Amino acid sequence: MNAGRKNLIAIACVLGVMGMTGAAFAAVPLYRMFCQVTGFGGTTMKADKASDTVLEETVLVRFDTNVRGLPMTFKAEQSTQRVRIGETGLAYFDVTNTSDKPLFVRASYNVSPEQTGQYFLKLQCFCFTDQTIAAGETRQFPMQYFIAPELATDRESKGARDITLSYTFYPSPDAPKA
Repeated sequence: MNAGRKNLIAIACVLGVMGMTGAAFAAVPLYRMFCQVTGFGGTTMKADKASDTVLEETVLVRFDTNVRGLPMTFKAEQSTQRVRIGETGLAYFDVTNTSDKPLFVRASYNVSPEQTGQYFLKLQCFCFTDQTIAAGETRQFPMQYFIAPELATDRESKGARDITLSYTFYPSPDAPKA
């Protein structure tokens, strides 16, 4: 094997390793973007305007709240809401910082059953944005949503009339360093 061919193989291997490393770093943001576009994995969608169609069929929406390793309480003012498909719902969530220091937090969410995520559309949400909650402060966060009318005719989701929206607050990865 001549030296030119060996160099070509070495360059191809280095480019292959660099391409695979780049793909590994891009996988998480690309997967998140895919889930947000398709509703895959129970990821809810964002809507610009409310539904024009309201059906007689109803859905029971349950609200699950969690905190991950934070000195705070987080709860929905109502644990459930019954809404007509297409009707705009409004839920309020109360967050209290129980520590003596400010908290820098972010909320994320998902929906179950997973196949209903693409039909759970949010008009207003406090998720995926950093929040600073002062020591001892209690804040109320609204979330406005609707269930898209297409849920009623989707074969995979047909019959799904209980939907759980689960929120989790966790420390913000962009929090200022102490």
